[in-house]
Amino acid sequence: MTISQLVLRSMKKNITHYYLYFFALIFSVTLYFSFVTLQFNPSILEMTKESTTGAAGFKAASVMLVFIVTFFVIYANHLFMKRRSKEIGLYQLIGMSKGTVVRLLALENMLLWTGATAVGVSIGFLTSRVFAMILLKLIAKEALVEIAFSSQALFQTLVVFLILLVVITIQTIFVIRRSTLLDLFSASKKGDTRVKRFGLFQMLLGLIGLVLITFGYYKSTHLFDFDSATINQLVIKMIVILASTIIGTFFVFRFSVSLIMNIIRKGKKGHLSLTDVLALTPIMHRMKGNAKSLTLITVMTAVALAIMSLSYIAYYSAGASAKQAVPFDVITLNEQNKTFEEQLQKENINFKKYEFALLNVDIDISSLMKKPISSDIKENIRLDSIVTKLSDMKKIYPEASLKEGEAYLVGYSGMLAELMPLEVGKSMTVHTTEGKSKLKMIGLEKRGIITSQLSYGSAAIVVTDRYFDKLATEPKIQKNSIWYEQEGYSFEEKDLEKVQGIYIKTTNGGKFTTKDTKGKEKQFFAWTQEGNKTDALELWGNVIFITAFLGLAFLLATGSVLYFKQMSDAEDERESYTVLRKIGFTKSEIMKGIYMKQTFNFGVPLLIGLLHSYFAVKSGWMLFGTELTTPLILTMSIYALLYSVFALLSVTYYRKVVNESL
Repeated sequence: MTISQLVLRSMKKNITHYYLYFFALIFSVTLYFSFVTLQFNPSILEMTKESTTGAAGFKAASVMLVFIVTFFVIYANHLFMKRRSKEIGLYQLIGMSKGTVVRLLALENMLLWTGATAVGVSIGFLTSRVFAMILLKLIAKEALVEIAFSSQALFQTLVVFLILLVVITIQTIFVIRRSTLLDLFSASKKGDTRVKRFGLFQMLLGLIGLVLITFGYYKSTHLFDFDSATINQLVIKMIVILASTIIGTFFVFRFSVSLIMNIIRKGKKGHLSLTDVLALTPIMHRMKGNAKSLTLITVMTAVALAIMSLSYIAYYSAGASAKQAVPFDVITLNEQNKTFEEQLQKENINFKKYEFALLNVDIDISSLMKKPISSDIKENIRLDSIVTKLSDMKKIYPEASLKEGEAYLVGYSGMLAELMPLEVGKSMTVHTTEGKSKLKMIGLEKRGIITSQLSYGSAAIVVTDRYFDKLATEPKIQKNSIWYEQEGYSFEEKDLEKVQGIYIKTTNGGKFTTKDTKGKEKQFFAWTQEGNKTDALELWGNVIFITAFLGLAFLLATGSVLYFKQMSDAEDERESYTVLRKIGFTKSEIMKGIYMKQTFNFGVPLLIGLLHSYFAVKSGWMLFGTELTTPLILTMSIYALLYSVFALLSVTYYRKVVNESL
């Protein structure tokens, strides 16, 4: 029998193990080729040529995809080598040299990868247009997307997967060269540590694992507490949280699970049912070998979910963030609106206009904060506050009223409001040449009336007209207040696109100029609310498209690795199921224990990964957008639903093994 015939027979025999591996390879090639093709698609290049993040993001994501696929194929190849260790040992027993075995396996992989690459590139070419349309939809662009085959993308894909083929061939050579016959025949049993007694030290490490994760979660909820921390300590906090969570996760899988299983087993006082035996015992015995892989899968799941959730939060919040940054459809400054209004009247466009007098006043609002902040943080965030008057605020909030010595804060929302919440009823300090005075904050409105570019994202302060006029006479305030008036315009939705063009043309793209007291020219670049939203959608549309691709790759890698592991475990346990069937246990009784085991194997890594990602997102979501709940639930639900497919495949394979066991 020739090597070629042996290869074909071997592949036919192992088709039940290879089919999902083959599918996963095809999916990997499809994803990568489609992704790379988008970089050379003329329609995408035209639409994203002004976006610096688009091209850079695609290149970075391409590299990340290579790393994900590399992890997947190396780990999957390791599992298959372990599963076929007896077969490889038999080849050597009948006289094959190690070099011949290597050639046999290398030829198998070559055929498998060639087929997967050919099919993947074909599917990728057909689906690249769909992905291009999805991307353009996400970034709110309209264009006719043509199917364009890219020879550059093909060449890049072939090079990457040829390198990966070489890598797993080297891995195969390394495993076979260093393995003895005894190693090959006992490889499938490694990691199945028979737990006879759970020592005090293991119990301690199990408890430490739970404590470390709890500590990491607790610290993440206080990541941005500024009562005593400095800005430089923020990085240290992040490192501590990351380290404690990852180490804790490993300890949980390595020791805590066995500790919990031991407690359950002892609680039953030796009266274990068949379900307990098929579920608890295999988990305990295999945990030593599975701890590293489960930790890696859990951490990868958490990272993928956190990145996807944060990018979707930013994308989902684009409209709200734009309104927060630009409270009106269009703004102008310092009455530089004559040409703009003339053009609007010429085009018969109706609008509402709101004028706000502005002052820059040194006001310390740190005393309003519910939580104290350190002096270091206070120095870094202290800026002049934008002050406007009550009569201007009443144009938006007619019911507003103030007494002398009182003030409203408007536009304090988003990141600052989450990190440093303020308390109504406290007083802030106004610094003038006459000294310090107090203003009592009696109300806090989230909706802004002053563009955040002028207020630096902080709240604008509304005072009585009388107090405003008094502040306006201060020489220092007059000197600082070079932007003395903001005009806000609101339009009907049907006119927004035309208004955008008029605004850009008549204001030189939203560029306003003024001079300070020394005669030096100052410039301010404003932007429309719709333009701000469009820019955000384009930026985060690119990001969410890229992260979704990477998330799919993460899901494919982690789900497939777990499934391959369960296939291997099912084959190892086949003889046990045969014995159980022969002594009278039914298929449904055996499957109950298998259901419990698969719930643990797939459910626990997913559950811990979801918890990790939730606390990671919860600690810093306000830096990305204004809405947490909906994007987080949608992202996690979709990921969990797709992840559960691999669990169902695993249960189906176990059912097949149980059916064949008698």
